[in-house]
Amino acid sequence: MDIEIIAVGGYDEVGRNMTAVRCGKEIVIFDMGLRLDQVMIHEDAEIENMHSLDLIKIKAIPDDTLMNAVEGTVKAIVCSHGHLDHIGAIPKLAHRYNAPIISTPYTTELIRQQISGEQKFGVNNKLFALKSGQRYTLSQTLVLEFVRMQHSIIDTVTPVLHTPHGAIVYALDFKLDRTPVIGEPPDFARLRQIGKEGVLALIVECTNIERSGRCPSERIARDLVRDTITSYEDDKNAILVSTFSSHISRVKTIAECAHEIGRKPILLGRSMERYSVTAEQMKLVSFPSTTSVFGNRRTIDRTLRRMMKASKDQFLPIITGHQGEPGSMLTRLATGDTPYQLTKGDKVIFSATVIPNPMNFGQRYMVEAHLRLAGVRIFEDLHVSGHAYCEDHYELVHLLNPQHIIPAHGNMKFSASYADFATELGYTLHADLHMLRNGQRLKLN
Repeated sequence: MDIEIIAVGGYDEVGRNMTAVRCGKEIVIFDMGLRLDQVMIHEDAEIENMHSLDLIKIKAIPDDTLMNAVEGTVKAIVCSHGHLDHIGAIPKLAHRYNAPIISTPYTTELIRQQISGEQKFGVNNKLFALKSGQRYTLSQTLVLEFVRMQHSIIDTVTPVLHTPHGAIVYALDFKLDRTPVIGEPPDFARLRQIGKEGVLALIVECTNIERSGRCPSERIARDLVRDTITSYEDDKNAILVSTFSSHISRVKTIAECAHEIGRKPILLGRSMERYSVTAEQMKLVSFPSTTSVFGNRRTIDRTLRRMMKASKDQFLPIITGHQGEPGSMLTRLATGDTPYQLTKGDKVIFSATVIPNPMNFGQRYMVEAHLRLAGVRIFEDLHVSGHAYCEDHYELVHLLNPQHIIPAHGNMKFSASYADFATELGYTLHADLHMLRNGQRLKLN
């Protein structure tokens, strides 16, 4: 049986992740992601109503047309977690493959919601929820296993494809957080055992490979947020916090801190509502009883009007918009496009960093400029990453001892840095270390 790695998307960029692994005549696809900045460039793009070929043309979703030339049958579409750069293209591409979509329970529910909003294609693939620690037999020769992992969204796993020639480990995305706020630490014992059983290839993210040391635990972010918010217990000004709507651990921390200082946590925005309500309904998180969630724009504006009338110091809005996205809650607030007026002394906390691309930096600059004009006090980077640093990568490689390494989830600069790192560990470029670009195929010896 020959084994081939097919780099469909996410190999010279951050976003639209998609990898196919062909084992003889059987194929397993890992992730089908969106590239959000490409959608933002085309402001008129209404994704739900667009054809997949048009989205491929603007580089918003993976160009999976190359799969037409790959001989074999797709046995499964496997998703590692629920971020849009990993599941956002499923409504546009999954219907092409007569295969189940396998993901963790929370990710499966997010995918179900994505599919239900699709306007162009009917996606009838079976959705199968697989918990971390469980296995799924794909065929007589292929078995899928989900290994518990941590990341900046709950219910993340590292998928492992067991083949007759060894395991293929798909480590996009991961964080070796030993003291998470929600869930259990990664399953180090199982990763070590898989390494002993034999790993043919490690397909691994390289997003933060240039950052030295270890990625701090989410508990560090929890302490940073708590220290800032609770220090303003007697403050009469507004306090607003912007974070990733999918970062349920962080949203939980912010809501709890608001409750501690006697303010009602108010989650605002469609994505805030989708991720948080889904997590709470699945009993994966519990928020303080005073927490409210509003996703509809009219309801949001009505709520903002009510907050202004009652007094801003009774509430703590938790909102999106830390990247300065047009139309996001924070952008609307900063530009005066809501009934809620920001005034001198109000505080805006960014519990997120800017995702590094020029568009985000420019948009964030504009939002901050508007906030400063209003006299708002800004608190930046109360955040820790969800992506592994250099020493975390070192630990993962030593746990798994893979025969081959393929860096992904990064532009060529990140991939080159990973190549330098892997070379120090004894891997050799083009022999057992492989730098792929979108559209390339690699047969493993």
